[in-house]
Amino acid sequence: MSTPRIAVIGAGLAGLSCARALAARGASLRLFDKGRGVGGRLATRRAEAAGLALQFDHGAQYLTARDGAFAALLAEAGAQPWGEPGRFVGAPGMSALPRALAKGLDVALARHVTTIEGGPGAWLVRHLDAALVRPGRPLPATIPDTEGPFDAIALTLPPDQAAPLVAPHAPEWAARLDSVRLAPCWTVMAAFAAPLPLPDALRPPEGGAIGWAARDSSKPGRPKAAECWVVQGSPSWSRTHLEEGAEQVLPALLAALGALAGADLPAPIHAAAHRWRYSLVEAPLGVACLADPARGLGLAGDWCLAGRAEAAFESGTALATALLP
Repeated sequence: MSTPRIAVIGAGLAGLSCARALAARGASLRLFDKGRGVGGRLATRRAEAAGLALQFDHGAQYLTARDGAFAALLAEAGAQPWGEPGRFVGAPGMSALPRALAKGLDVALARHVTTIEGGPGAWLVRHLDAALVRPGRPLPATIPDTEGPFDAIALTLPPDQAAPLVAPHAPEWAARLDSVRLAPCWTVMAAFAAPLPLPDALRPPEGGAIGWAARDSSKPGRPKAAECWVVQGSPSWSRTHLEEGAEQVLPALLAALGALAGADLPAPIHAAAHRWRYSLVEAPLGVACLADPARGLGLAGDWCLAGRAEAAFESGTALATALLP
């Protein structure tokens, strides 16, 4: 029997989990991701200010494991406990986890997949340099690169990004993808020269601007010379302010953090903002994955099950099983 060749589009936790499970079944894998690194929302941003090294986990803040398989995966990737019992983070940054999981996998980074064409045993993936693509604008006239043939394609993208790729091949999935709802999240990364009068992590009551804030410099393995904070807007606030710029979002969320501290904050030595258009799962699909083994096509992601990193792992693993039992 020939070795199955499978493309995985998206190298976040779901894509990495799917690829590892497929590789364990003997498949040859090729992963594509538009980012500069693997991991998706398991992300770490580094900066420097006033001669100090700064670091922020600006996506997923921590992970929990309810199942032994995911707990074993976290241990394999070197996750460390932080904060409340049962919370784990990557060390020295959250991005260390996906980098460990991607070892040995063939990953094409900074590639924006424009279309998938063909069918089982003859799938083709067409992709461009992601730096040429601007959200909300037409694709550039550049002729895309083509790779294949692949026996199957696994897509581990948010539904809004996966839908146009699979629509020509599985139109019956459109309504199911439309039922999924993801909330955006504006995230502020701010560093201060002195500690703030706040606990290391706080989740304010619903209804305010902030959904979560954390002293990232309290996490294991992080630089300690400066006080580094990640402040994430609540789903409702982020949705309301989604199309605003960082110059509006930064002062608003920092003012909300100051209100929680009960005092005006000192001027940060560094401040930046990042917009996640697809962050928190509000209405999941309700099944572990969407798969059509006969077509050699499937979809996975945390949005299939729940807004937890472990759900992405479970979904990716389930898709691998469906495509290659």
